[in-house]
Amino acid sequence: MRFVLIPGAGCTSWHWHPVTDGLRARGHEVIAVDLPCQDPSAGLAAYVDTVVNAVPDGEEVVVVAHSLGGFTGTLVCDRLPVKEFVLVTAMVPAPGERISEWWPNTGHVVEPSDADLFFHDLPAEYAAEARQQLRTQTAGPMNDPCTFERWPEVPTRAVITRDDRVFPVDFLRRVTTERLGFAPDELPGSHFPMLGQADAMLEYLLPNR
Repeated sequence: MRFVLIPGAGCTSWHWHPVTDGLRARGHEVIAVDLPCQDPSAGLAAYVDTVVNAVPDGEEVVVVAHSLGGFTGTLVCDRLPVKEFVLVTAMVPAPGERISEWWPNTGHVVEPSDADLFFHDLPAEYAAEARQQLRTQTAGPMNDPCTFERWPEVPTRAVITRDDRVFPVDFLRRVTTERLGFAPDELPGSHFPMLGQADAMLEYLLPNR
């Protein structure tokens, strides 16, 4: 199977690497995409084009989108032959919604905190490396509408994590259920289960493969 892994805000293909390695070790093809997050001129359409252009023609794909990548992944599903769409601690867009509108539309409030919101379940050195791999996320795609009229007609799953400090579990369960019409699955871990819970993430992606 061919997997296409889409990162979240300011993230890179590195943040998928334990899952990338695990999928490849099991004989699957993996395309982990780096988005133009540091380019302020790159809007949401450029993010979608980046993903689509990275995928060779032909084979069906499983699209896996993390966090902000939910907006990109939703539009990618109209451009590629998608076998399955998997959202991982992801923002679920509404038709025509802008990323900048998602927070007020969903009622999400980010409380000021000095705590590590992203990598608090990782060993200190691993967390430091994960932070070092982050890139600046510009505002390029934030005000572009997510131009779909109805949810893509592909099988869709969503997974949230019980110790997510970015999108707390009760909040993201509600938003996902309201917008997709079904409750998400739940795993242990933080906002980056592909790093802190890679084995569980692999088991989730490969239940029958």
